[in-house]
Amino acid sequence: MAGGSQSQEPAVGSEVPRKKGKATIDTLRIGCLAMVAKEGRHRRAEILSIKETKSGRQFYCNFDNFNKRLDEWVPAVRIDFNQDVEWPNPEKPKEPKKAAAPVAKKTTAPKKGQKRPVATREASTASEGETPRDWNGSLESQKATPDAEGDDKPILALDLDEATPGAEDDDDAMDIDDAVAEAVKAKNQPPEHFSREEEIEKLRTGGSMTQNQAEISRIRNISKVQFGKYDLFPWYFSPYPEMFTQEDLMYICEFCLCYYGDLKAFTRHRQKCTMQHPPGNEIYRDDYVSFFEIDGRRQRTWCRNLCLLSKMFLDHKTLYYDVDPFLFYVMTTRDEKGCHLVGYFSKEKESADGYNVACILTLPQFQRKGYGRLLIQFSYELSKIESKLGSPEKPLSDLGLLSYRQYWTENLVEILLDYNERDVGVSIETLSSKLAMTPNDVESTLQALKMQVYHKGEHKIILPTHLIKRHEALMEKQKTNPKRQIEPARIQWKPPVFNASTRTWAW
Repeated sequence: MAGGSQSQEPAVGSEVPRKKGKATIDTLRIGCLAMVAKEGRHRRAEILSIKETKSGRQFYCNFDNFNKRLDEWVPAVRIDFNQDVEWPNPEKPKEPKKAAAPVAKKTTAPKKGQKRPVATREASTASEGETPRDWNGSLESQKATPDAEGDDKPILALDLDEATPGAEDDDDAMDIDDAVAEAVKAKNQPPEHFSREEEIEKLRTGGSMTQNQAEISRIRNISKVQFGKYDLFPWYFSPYPEMFTQEDLMYICEFCLCYYGDLKAFTRHRQKCTMQHPPGNEIYRDDYVSFFEIDGRRQRTWCRNLCLLSKMFLDHKTLYYDVDPFLFYVMTTRDEKGCHLVGYFSKEKESADGYNVACILTLPQFQRKGYGRLLIQFSYELSKIESKLGSPEKPLSDLGLLSYRQYWTENLVEILLDYNERDVGVSIETLSSKLAMTPNDVESTLQALKMQVYHKGEHKIILPTHLIKRHEALMEKQKTNPKRQIEPARIQWKPPVFNASTRTWAW
């Protein structure tokens, strides 16, 4: 009928628009979208959780166009209640499932004393939320033949007679696995080229690029930590006792790593605490840093507290209680008050896969100052003393992958330039033995940087012009600002030998 109105229903599959309206601190609930102050302006954010603290009610907010690492607990004063909030849509009633016809299925019960298949046991472990290994993120060794078309004129390191056209600078983002299951699938996937400048910019503006799917629903439970003279804002969930979630500020002793929720109790502890360095043997010292070796079995409490602290900044770290099978190598800086924790890496006493690092972390207040490189270099120096090839446990975290790729790239370019000047051919095995890197890490790095090509029936290693220029610029910069290096002669360490009782639990 002309002039008549017709009700328009939303199209099938389209999102139903949210209802808007005013809210108060008491009516605001989980799922609402509100305007919350962040970095000097109000931004749209979703309320993911609400908790009561000693200072009042706080709301856990996920901001639009911000990474999950940048989620935070905010007080009510940062929420603009003058603007309308978007209320969550009511959940649709679930349709009852139709009963399926029964299908006879033959099952075989395992015999007494017979172990379940490995895949079944791994699935069961994952479903229970327990992971028996200490690891934190992934770069798989991948094989592919890069495209050998481009404008750069590379220098050949294997065949110096002919120049292979070649390795153009690609700015595609590197591929980082999101979960353990994805890491397994990634073994057969070709590596993606990456631009370090682009990745650093992403990390600065967006936080972490990885997301552990097993932890995605877990809300960060600690709002703020006072650690020495620094205030730390955790990035991820860490399994501290539940009572600390009600505290606005948690205090951690920077020497013994004990944690407190009350300032009076923490002050009393600091008056009594006599520890001034990590509870282990100092195996390296220069005018810049010191390294301590700590046995997880002998110093369980300290190592567990270290793992709890690191879990706040490592999305993929799952192990924090079973520290007996690990050695911890802790890097510190020194002053008149003692040795202050900067970072650490852990290492299995007996690694079936030959890993020289299980978990690695530089505390946020010391990141982007060269400490991460020192940790990585120190782990390889220990591998050289052991006469072994080292590799970090896979998968790596996003920041770990970025640091390792930078370290691998700088060392590979430097050694290839040296071989090129001497007009000597070089193989992946030679590079591996010189740098104490596994051949898989060498090859995956060469492929990610498009330094390995297939030309006229031969595999060749090339040095693109842009990498040479970058290395030359780095050398010029180091003339005025020398880069810190580990001095191998200062390392006072012998590879420890463990029997079966000291490698694992021995109660």
